[in-house]
Amino acid sequence: MNAFALKTALENVRATVPLVHNITNYVTVNDCANALLACGGSPIMSDEPGDVADITSICGGLVINIGTLNARSIEAMHVAGKRAAELGHVIVLDPVGAGASALRTQTASELLDELPVTVIRGNMSEVKALVGASNTTRGVDVNPDDAVTDANLAQSAAYARQLAEKTGAIVAITGAIDIVADAKRAFAIRNGHPIMGKMTGSGCMLTCIVAAYAVANPDARLEAVAAAVAGEGLAGQVAQARMTPADGNGTFRTYLLDAIYNMTGEQLEKGAIVEEL
Repeated sequence: MNAFALKTALENVRATVPLVHNITNYVTVNDCANALLACGGSPIMSDEPGDVADITSICGGLVINIGTLNARSIEAMHVAGKRAAELGHVIVLDPVGAGASALRTQTASELLDELPVTVIRGNMSEVKALVGASNTTRGVDVNPDDAVTDANLAQSAAYARQLAEKTGAIVAITGAIDIVADAKRAFAIRNGHPIMGKMTGSGCMLTCIVAAYAVANPDARLEAVAAAVAGEGLAGQVAQARMTPADGNGTFRTYLLDAIYNMTGEQLEKGAIVEEL
């Protein structure tokens, strides 16, 4: 990937301050709002069905995160998604725990059938559940058997392309090695640190950041999503490097937000580890 595209993607977010409507889970909602602010975007949260159409109308992007479903939030997802589709807005779906329950899998599948989703951001177990290729899961975490490795990288990229072709969306699979793909092209991204898996919300935060990047870069969305994924991974590396033996995942959370906030285009250009497959 052209390193300049990464730098430009970040700088476009900072220059345009995209407003993103988030229907997300209550475990990580505050972290999602702060992550959007840190990357240069602007968050607004609403999951009331009577409110979401108006809120979505004033935003450039919509995040739908199924991490803590209930009947009201499911209705809100469909109402907001329909309005975002009418307006041609970016829609990012985070199928948290797809495969863990019938409700989660069905809700994600129905949203994909109904809406022109721009980006799907999830782990490999969730993606495999959406393409009907996996019957095992570990709740909201990736099944160890589904982890992306160098040995299965080509097969994992094929799953991403398969879901992208099926849905028309860009697919971002995150893990030890990240994959960002559309139906024709795929990138592997090797930024990040294992401690990111010890902090609730790093994936949800990334989904919101992806939305901001996709809104701010309408002419290069595949590259923008790759930039967002590489950027949070690089921020995780920077955050971990600051830690002392007395620090834990709480300190890491703060350092991660600080690193996202302070990330520059030049830093991203130099530190991103992205290869086209």
